[in-house]
Amino acid sequence: MKSTARSGRFSSEISDLMEDFNSSVHFDQRLYRYDITLNIAYAKALAGAGVLKRTEASHIIAALKKIEKEIEEGKLKFRKENEDVHLNIEAFLTQKVGEAGKKIHTGRSRNDQVATDLRMWAKDEIMSVRELIKKLQKTLVTLAERDLGLIMPGYTHLQKAQPVLFSHHLMAYFEMLKRDAERLLECHKRTDVMPLGSAALAGTSFSIDRKKLARDLGFSSVSDNSMDAVSDRDFVIEVLACLSILMMHLSRLADETVLWASSEFKFIDLPDSFATGSSIMPQKKNPDAAELTRGKTGRVFGSLIAVLTVMKGLPLAYNRDMQEDKERLFDAVDTAKACLKIMDGLLAGIKVHAGNMQTAAEKGCLTATDLADYLVKKGLPFRKAHEVTGSIVRHCVDNRIDLYQMSKKDLKKFSDVIGEGIHDHLTVENSVSSRDGIGGTSRRQVAGAIRAAKLELKGRK
Repeated sequence: MKSTARSGRFSSEISDLMEDFNSSVHFDQRLYRYDITLNIAYAKALAGAGVLKRTEASHIIAALKKIEKEIEEGKLKFRKENEDVHLNIEAFLTQKVGEAGKKIHTGRSRNDQVATDLRMWAKDEIMSVRELIKKLQKTLVTLAERDLGLIMPGYTHLQKAQPVLFSHHLMAYFEMLKRDAERLLECHKRTDVMPLGSAALAGTSFSIDRKKLARDLGFSSVSDNSMDAVSDRDFVIEVLACLSILMMHLSRLADETVLWASSEFKFIDLPDSFATGSSIMPQKKNPDAAELTRGKTGRVFGSLIAVLTVMKGLPLAYNRDMQEDKERLFDAVDTAKACLKIMDGLLAGIKVHAGNMQTAAEKGCLTATDLADYLVKKGLPFRKAHEVTGSIVRHCVDNRIDLYQMSKKDLKKFSDVIGEGIHDHLTVENSVSSRDGIGGTSRRQVAGAIRAAKLELKGRK
């Protein structure tokens, strides 16, 4: 069967090699529902423009609904000789309604048709990803509320730094994911622009009511420049950029999950249902869910770079290079959604070892900053307080003790301003509670952050 895209112009059939190379229906067929929705709305627009008779439009719409049902039931098969999902559906339509089906492409091009379908798909997927982000955020908030008060070491450079609440650590990821959801919503606004009616590049000569067509297809606005509308894919790039940042955050969370589950940390146990074993070592319980999430991040990054590279040197307007956008976008969305689901399930089932976290926080002189702050409040300049505290820490390291284990007498050898109540400043509990400014790790501040997060999630659309 000769493709309708070649009819009339060509004197020979397309080669089998070129047909395979050119075809995209094996991956863009997932757009069929959107293409059918577009065709239904466009049939109405053509009827409004006088291109189709009302009876023809009615027959076309009924046939398109039947085609959708038959595709879902597996009764209709896409053919690679029709290149893509759009020409396949047009062929199905013509088979069902005859000559009237050949009118459906009047006044449009696959250029604006493809761009419109892809924007419709992307809008839905953006909101789907946002829902999965929200679900993961709820899990983080649930864990943070459940374990409020549990102290762990906070790290910089992967070295113990200061004691923090485990809940505070979890809520840091809540904030990252919140920004990811906001970025996607902003991206949705720029994706919510209808290209249909731009035709190949110059617009259409038929009196299509584009604003009504946009409303019928659920778009907020129509494109203002026909060449821009069909030839840019910045909305695809923006989705990929948003997903890349999201995956970067998920990768960091996954990496910490791997660390916390290790025997060296032993802060958490992973749920058996989200861990794997070894083919040779029976004792192993591997954090493969987290590791795969960390690994798949590069896959999404690669999709972003691939589409940027495709677009960077293209003259206006449409070029077939742009067919490469869909596989990358489809794969990135699928990957991000899978990783959100897997991390949500993994974290929801973890068992937290509170004692191990507390013990780890009490070792390593983590309240050294509190000692320095104490000295400052006693009148020492901070740099001097820092020097004195450093000397005390070196003494602790040399003698294999911690700050809170030193007597007041021994502490006073390093500075005579040290007096009564010094040990109150050296406990991890007091260290945490003293960080009571907005955004700090005190129980009061973290509890407030959890309350605010629950309200935010409840009100988010």
